[in-house]
Amino acid sequence: MLIPMDEVQKNHLKAYGIAYYALQRDVEVTWLLNYRGGAFLLGHYDNIERECRLRGVTCEIIAEGQATNILASIADLAVNMDAVKLQKAPKIAVYSPKNKLPWDDAVTLALTYAEIPYDVVYDAEVMNGVLPMYDWLHLHHEDFTGQFGKFWASYRSKQWYVDDVKAQTATANEFGFAKVSQLKLAVAHKIRDFVMGGGFLFAMCSAPDSYDVSLAAEGVDICETMFDGDPMQPDAQQRLDYSKTFAFKDFHIVTDPVEYEISDIDISQYQRRGKVSEQNDFFTLFEFSAKWDWVPTMLTQNHSRIIKGFMGQSTAFRRKFVKSNVIILAENKALDEVRYLHGTMGKGTWTFLGGHDPEDYQHYVGDPPTDLSLYPNSPGYRLILNNILFPAAKKEKHKT
Repeated sequence: MLIPMDEVQKNHLKAYGIAYYALQRDVEVTWLLNYRGGAFLLGHYDNIERECRLRGVTCEIIAEGQATNILASIADLAVNMDAVKLQKAPKIAVYSPKNKLPWDDAVTLALTYAEIPYDVVYDAEVMNGVLPMYDWLHLHHEDFTGQFGKFWASYRSKQWYVDDVKAQTATANEFGFAKVSQLKLAVAHKIRDFVMGGGFLFAMCSAPDSYDVSLAAEGVDICETMFDGDPMQPDAQQRLDYSKTFAFKDFHIVTDPVEYEISDIDISQYQRRGKVSEQNDFFTLFEFSAKWDWVPTMLTQNHSRIIKGFMGQSTAFRRKFVKSNVIILAENKALDEVRYLHGTMGKGTWTFLGGHDPEDYQHYVGDPPTDLSLYPNSPGYRLILNNILFPAAKKEKHKT
């Protein structure tokens, strides 16, 4: 059975769910990198074919000889393709608060639509040591600096904001911390240890830069009085330690409590104004050598190399703040914006993607969730789902 992932595919997003469904049933799936948009090849099973039909996923039943020829053509060193075996359905955790907040998470939308199971964990679960039970962890619209997303200026009188501050403060106190920023740093350290031990981390929106800022600010008070009850340290910027971060260096924290930015890592919507609009906002996926750089190749599988831009609290990363050992997966070269990053930490890996929702250009607080049935072929959402299957991959060495 071949599941094409080029323009022939009727539902790209649910196709990832079929691959996961097969792995759950101990059926090995071969990911054909750069072949027909990153197609999946697996044995023919009636139940999987039936599931494809039920979910509206295009599949092709081919002869064994055809499959052999496809694999042989991919193995040719002259073509930029490769075959990677997916052998185990990764156990997935999404880091998300239990209280209701007025925005949605693109990853949980993608997982739900693709019918891929996941567990929700938050600070209490992380502090209680659940992360080693999982292979893959997602962080989305989260503020690891303890400044509650810097929503204070616009939303401090809203009930959802009041409830969120109350809930996070209660959790911090429960674990013996006087401030939410101290709890979030402890959670960030647990996540770091998860990755260093071999876990896979994927973060979007405000999570990537707030996470690195939190790590760099260990032992430094970067929160103003309205966030933690006392002023920030006057020399906070000078005391940041960039050696502790995953992706970013040399950045500056945004100290104004009413500015909706955590640091200058992000190129904000205000700084982009006049340079780009929804109609001409795109970024480009880099092309990698599938046989030698198979990890970034896997993360950039798509039926389009040009992806529609989308905004978030953190939309795009400034290239000058990206560490030299980080792999840049996508960029808007004209604006000198970096959109998609990947790197290693200890035995594990991490991937950061800017923006909040690939099919909602400027998702405002209180907007309804995106209906993915309207976007079954979304190239932006495919980037998210590439990361879901990444932990299942095992690369075989090429014979010489």
